[in-house]
Amino acid sequence: MKLAPIVLFVYNRPSHTKRTVEALQKNELARESKLFVYCDNAKNEDSLESVDDVRSYVDTIDGFKKVTVIKRERNWGLAASIIDGVTKTVGEYGRVIVLEDDLVASPYFLKFMNDGLNIFEKREDIFSITGFNFPEKQLKIPSNYKDEIYLSYRCMSWGWATWKDKWYKVDWDVKDFDMFSHDTDKIKLFNRGGEDLFPMLQNQLNGEIDSWAIRFCFGHSVNNAYCVYPVKSLINNEGFDGSGVHCGVDKSNKFKNELLDNIAPKINKNVLINKEIIDNFYLINKKSFFRRVKNLIRRYI
Repeated sequence: MKLAPIVLFVYNRPSHTKRTVEALQKNELARESKLFVYCDNAKNEDSLESVDDVRSYVDTIDGFKKVTVIKRERNWGLAASIIDGVTKTVGEYGRVIVLEDDLVASPYFLKFMNDGLNIFEKREDIFSITGFNFPEKQLKIPSNYKDEIYLSYRCMSWGWATWKDKWYKVDWDVKDFDMFSHDTDKIKLFNRGGEDLFPMLQNQLNGEIDSWAIRFCFGHSVNNAYCVYPVKSLINNEGFDGSGVHCGVDKSNKFKNELLDNIAPKINKNVLINKEIIDNFYLINKKSFFRRVKNLIRRYI
């Protein structure tokens, strides 16, 4: 199997970073995989100590084929750091698996992601794969749905993978936004993944947010492409404890997953869009939902 390098983006949360790495080390493909760790620099003096703690820890990481640590000399911010780090890595290796420092993966996460990268590499209508799925209380999967994966119009930034040719098709400057913003049909197509997508893209272009992921979602839409999701999540986001720059506190645990530890999801290479799943997916991403949680979860798209 051709294995993708793993790129991990970290900042100022040493305990979260350690949990993320330790979960990855439990994957059977970890020792065969290269790991690249991008450490952003402190934004202010208050972050210096915790940033240094993270940097000290990542220097000790083992359990992978090779570990390369990139320590930024200035504060890049998450969006710029991810675009730069992914572009460099996917440009060299042709494919990439991406994580951030608050994501805990199942022991079968790497297998699922690498299997998906190999199986869907030639499908032009698939731009990315994610290991995350919403808990059952958030997203209802039809009882008669037989596949262990599904397609969505909306990409996911919590544990994901892509290929060089797909990543390089994304216009990070969204140069055609003015024309796009006056085309109601194209906006409707973009918003199939949720009513909040177009408003978030507007906010990005107006400088009100700084998100790489909304632009990646836009890249999916303009290329008529999907993201592959597992029916049972292989990722749990532990960042909703108030420790992150982009995430608040989620006392309801609405995004908490019980990870699938027994077997990697089976992949149907001919999987098609399922209308009932897409309709249910759309409901959890309506504007009203986004307004309720926008201060809690600014990074999710």
